[in-house]
Amino acid sequence: SGATKMSHRKFEAPRHGSLGFLPRKRARRHRGKVKTFPRDDASQPCHLTAFIGYKAGMTHIVREMEKPGSRSHKKEVVEAVTIIETPPMMVVGIVGYIETPRGLRALKTVWAEHMSDECRRRFYKNWANSKKKAFTKASQRLATPEGKKSFEADLAKITKYCKFVRLICHTQMKLLNQRQKKAHMMEVQVNGGSIADKVEFAKERLEKPVAINKVFAQDEMIDVIGVTKGKGFKGVTSRWHCKKLPRKTHKGLRKVACIGAWHPSRVQYTVARAGQKGYHHRTEVNKKIYRIGNGFYQDGNKIIKSNAQTSFDLTEKSITPMGGFVHYGEVKQDFVMLKGCVMGPKKRVITLRKSLLVHTSRSSKEKISLKFIDTSSKFGHGRFQVSAEKKQFMGAMKTDKVAEEAKKA
Repeated sequence: SGATKMSHRKFEAPRHGSLGFLPRKRARRHRGKVKTFPRDDASQPCHLTAFIGYKAGMTHIVREMEKPGSRSHKKEVVEAVTIIETPPMMVVGIVGYIETPRGLRALKTVWAEHMSDECRRRFYKNWANSKKKAFTKASQRLATPEGKKSFEADLAKITKYCKFVRLICHTQMKLLNQRQKKAHMMEVQVNGGSIADKVEFAKERLEKPVAINKVFAQDEMIDVIGVTKGKGFKGVTSRWHCKKLPRKTHKGLRKVACIGAWHPSRVQYTVARAGQKGYHHRTEVNKKIYRIGNGFYQDGNKIIKSNAQTSFDLTEKSITPMGGFVHYGEVKQDFVMLKGCVMGPKKRVITLRKSLLVHTSRSSKEKISLKFIDTSSKFGHGRFQVSAEKKQFMGAMKTDKVAEEAKKA
């Protein structure tokens, strides 16, 4: 009958954009937050589960595919990789958590006796105008016998009552070529072993640096957490990827044609509207580590920089491309090379976390051996891998001749 007949849509289509990421507004935090640490397994030795790095830029690598049955098996493939600079992190505190009916609660926090200024800056909005008193009295107290006694008592309390132990770690900004001096801090959960083992493990590492290769391994699958590139206020076409209206549309065509029916007489939350795009907090899973590289180090009176060498390409070169990573500079510290892309612009702080899953797929188990890492300039059409190659091709330049003449004179 006519009463039960409903109007029909002329065209069916899935909705544009996911509602799983609502609200699409600016992230409240700049550093990616680990919302879930991997499940603890007491049968394993004690280990850390997360680390902080800084996105330097991208390049590409050539490697031989190891995938029996695939057309690419034993063939060379070119893949995009991201370089994340990861200088060692300093451990400055230990936190013990107990389980309550409403979730975890921090029972005790134990701080180290000595703290660097870059760490103490984190406790101030304006370091220059402050009295810089953070932790001065606490460290003086720790130097006394009764301070040491209370330190041990707190650790004993953590061992007795707590279910989870986390280390408070901070990055070392002084090792990076960044303008920022304030360190990024985070709690990193210690997994494996008993609670007593965890506390002992944490105590041994207080005031000491932790290197990236002590946390992650070659060929491991990890998750990256961070805040995406900010794009500002955007319309629906850019923000939700809605279809543009026909060319002749009155008052603009990058719009939603109908933002809802007469009733309910409100705009529903599912309708695409203009607003903030980018600078959202995101977690991306399953990024494979292609290489964990060492930073520059001194060997006798020589500085070793050859961290982009492979067994096929024996050129002595560092991971930094010619002219430096665009908008970043030179990578002199340890770094992680991840397959594919990572959220955020250059210099963005990225949290790396151990995977929450047990990986069984072929691609996650694959052993990666790189044949070649591209270090040509990323500012234009880079033709040369190292400056020596450029000099050889271009011949002597006027500046070289002037320098030579100056030397002779």
